[in-house]
Formats: sequence, C-alpha cells, structure tokens
Amino acid sequence: MEKKFEKLVKENEPLIYKVCRMYAYSEVSRQDLFQEIIIQLWRAYPKFRGESKLSTWLYRVAINTAITGLRKEKRFRPTHDSHKLPIHISDATPEAEEELLGQLYTAIEQLNKIEKAIVMLYLEDKSYEEMEDILGMSQGNLRVRMNRIKEKLRQLTNNK
Repeated sequence: MEKKFEKLVKENEPLIYKVCRMYAYSEVSRQDLFQEIIIQLWRAYPKFRGESKLSTWLYRVAINTAITGLRKEKRFRPTHDSHKLPIHISDATPEAEEELLGQLYTAIEQLNKIEKAIVMLYLEDKSYEEMEDILGMSQGNLRVRMNRIKEKLRQLTNNK
C-alpha cells in the first residue's frame, strides 16, 4: 500500500502544488501546506473506493485540506500588498508573460477560498461535471459563480 501511495503522490505532485500555489503565498507556507495535504491524503487513502476519478478525489482532499487550514490558522498570508496590482505590460516577451501570470495570481489571491478552488479547476480544464463532483456544487451554481469570478478578476487586473 505504501508503494502505491508513493507512486500516486509522485504522479500527482503538479496537482498538489497547484493547490498549494492557490492557497499559500510564501514558499514556506506552500511547503507546509504540501506536507499537510500529503498527510491528509495518506489518512484518506485506505478509504478511497474508486467511485470517483482519482484526480477528483485528490482535488477534493487537497482543496478541503487547504480550506480547513485557512479556517484553523491564519498563517497562509500574502507576503506583499495585494491591493497594489501591476498596471499594464505591452511586451510579449517571456518576462512579460511571467509578469502577466504574476498579475493573475495576485488577483486570484484576493478571491475567497471557494472562488480560488473554482478558478484552479477551471484553469485545469475540468468540466463543470467534474467540478460538481469535486466541490459538491450544482453545475448551474458553478457557471454563475464562474461568470462572476471572471468579472471580478477583470476588475482586479484592470484597477490601478
């Protein structure tokens, strides 16, 4: 069982890191959250019955761990002033693209925990059906929230 679990974690590290990136703002906090997610996955692994896709189960455990951690402790704090967003980048260089991505993450940091989960799953090209399974929300509710989130992100990245 340990070997299977170790393989599962290695194959899904990118998924776990994405959750950590969404919910923890410093490298130390990301590492702490990563460890906590691994612990929770290990605890939940014997109960996984295969009734849902493995990625759906992993996302559910990882997101719930991140959200629960935020509720229990307020240690996952931004290390910068999230109200000062970068303005406009005109180049299309790799550096500019990286800065645009940073802008997006800065805006995402300002979303609430459920909005962050929806954005992360959306960016992973998850269907609304998969999101419904992971988050336990109706597809209609998810679509409405996604439209509101997109507008909110537009406003956050366009503000000066």
